[in-house]
Amino acid sequence: MGLTSRSLLYTMIALAVVCVGLTLWLWPRFAGRGPRALLGRLGSVVVTQVAIVAALGLAVNANFQFYGSWQELLGTYDDAPGAVGKWGDQGAAGPAGDPAKGLVQASGPEGLDKVHGVPKGAPDQVGKVETVRIVGKRTKVVNPAYVFLPPQYFQPQYARQRFPVVVAISGYPGGVFLLGQHLRLPQTAADLMRKGKMQPAVIVMLRPTIAPPRDTQCVDVPDGPQAETFFAKDVPDALKAHYRVGHDPSGWGVLGYSSGGSCALQLTMRHPHTYTAAAALSPDYKVTNDPTTGNLFGDGKDRIKRKQGHDLMWRLEHLPAPQVSVLVGTSKEGEKNYPAARRFLDAVRPPMRAESIVLDHGSHNFATWRRELPAALEWMSRELTFPEDVVGKS
Repeated sequence: MGLTSRSLLYTMIALAVVCVGLTLWLWPRFAGRGPRALLGRLGSVVVTQVAIVAALGLAVNANFQFYGSWQELLGTYDDAPGAVGKWGDQGAAGPAGDPAKGLVQASGPEGLDKVHGVPKGAPDQVGKVETVRIVGKRTKVVNPAYVFLPPQYFQPQYARQRFPVVVAISGYPGGVFLLGQHLRLPQTAADLMRKGKMQPAVIVMLRPTIAPPRDTQCVDVPDGPQAETFFAKDVPDALKAHYRVGHDPSGWGVLGYSSGGSCALQLTMRHPHTYTAAAALSPDYKVTNDPTTGNLFGDGKDRIKRKQGHDLMWRLEHLPAPQVSVLVGTSKEGEKNYPAARRFLDAVRPPMRAESIVLDHGSHNFATWRRELPAALEWMSRELTFPEDVVGKS
């Protein structure tokens, strides 16, 4: 049974209930002070608690999709992208990680069937959300993605039109499911487009790590996962090859929350010729090592230089400002990153531009990010150029 399958969850819940019942029934038999009684009481308590905790853990994971498979949970394919399973119809898309079979390949539901409120109906009226896996041409990495295509993408009058792109990155350890179910990104974008508050755009939803369960933080790790290359080069190349999207950087932006917001700022400031706008909700402003990341910068003589390069305050103080626009979301109360956000915003200099969404009260959770999302999408829509260019134009 799959890690997120309902059958596994219901089985574990039933097992937990049975354990509780057996504990209540057998407890009187374990009365006394002998070794058997003591071991009986201890064993029943341990088994019951393990069953309850496992059931709760599976329920939380099924809801938030922190880990999508046993392999992700156990980390058994950190260095082996080919372990991600079968592709498309009867595996016709070829083995995982093979760019020759296409840089965007058909995928299973990837949890989309559990997301509430996804636009349904005729694509030329409500748009469409696809589930795909993006294969890195350089990195050979494979990452699942949701792709929202606006209604205009399917309308005859836009048949030769390319569209702006918003690459949306979830926090760690969450995945694309969270962007759909809890951030409600495609639902919110579709509503804003329907109301004329957001221009038509293709929205590509990705998780921040390329080597789960490790948190790769959109960094090219020396002799390790090349996450920055994947997001800065592989993803744009794959999308341009498969979808009718713009080729000019002015039509490309990145949006994210938490560590995904950190990635959005990093990618835009470090690769202004790929992305020209970043909307970051509750981000950090530098990349640091922790138990989930391992050693991101290596141990060589360039370690300090690489670390400084991913410290955005250091970049603002020591390097020319890139010609990009950034939006930062934070809260005066409830989020500990408010002082860091103010320092970052105060340090921005032309030609870089910065704006902010500052709530009086908020927290590091989806309730806060959902409040900020409509304004962030409207801001992104104003920053990206549309129409982009025309299919067939040289």
